[in-house]
Amino acid sequence: MKRVIVATNNAHKLAEIETALDFPGWTFAPLSALGSYPEPVEDGETFEDNARIKARAAFEHGRCAVIADDSGLVVDALDGAPGVHSSRYAGTHGDDEANNAKLLRELEGVPDAQRTARFVSTLVFIDADGTETVSVGTIEGRIGHELRGEEGFGYDPLFIPDVFGGTRTLAEVSMDEKNAVSHRGNALRALRSKLEQGL
Repeated sequence: MKRVIVATNNAHKLAEIETALDFPGWTFAPLSALGSYPEPVEDGETFEDNARIKARAAFEHGRCAVIADDSGLVVDALDGAPGVHSSRYAGTHGDDEANNAKLLRELEGVPDAQRTARFVSTLVFIDADGTETVSVGTIEGRIGHELRGEEGFGYDPLFIPDVFGGTRTLAEVSMDEKNAVSHRGNALRALRSKLEQGL
């Protein structure tokens, strides 16, 4: 059996990764399975930097296979913001309401054609022997003018992906629809393909 620590305690993220990487003999456990250790400072300049910081901290502590992701929203009209600061864009980590409100303020008066954006997810997998594999996934779209939908979290009520005809936000589609096209889903499919070559 191969145990993989997923560097999160988010049950939804754990389930998504477990489903995408269902290799025979692999089991997945949340970060809490490693016990307590100093939380790493995510001070990287890119999503890959931060994913690697989380993965390496867990690997050094647990000495087993780990996977970590870092993801966020990149808005072209804002020169890539909120980017790596997506979860704390308004100042407080994980305050979705404040983050969305700030994003709408920053884009006030910006026409639809210039509201292009993408979600980006970068995954860093470190195997038990220290071998590192990186994959990236994106989903293209634009930022709406108002919050719409009850599904999802974060910026989903504002993000209108191109793949659904540009009419629904990610918060207006089912979780299955989202997972089939999402940035993390795309990154996981890319990672699976890379790992299969080495199995």
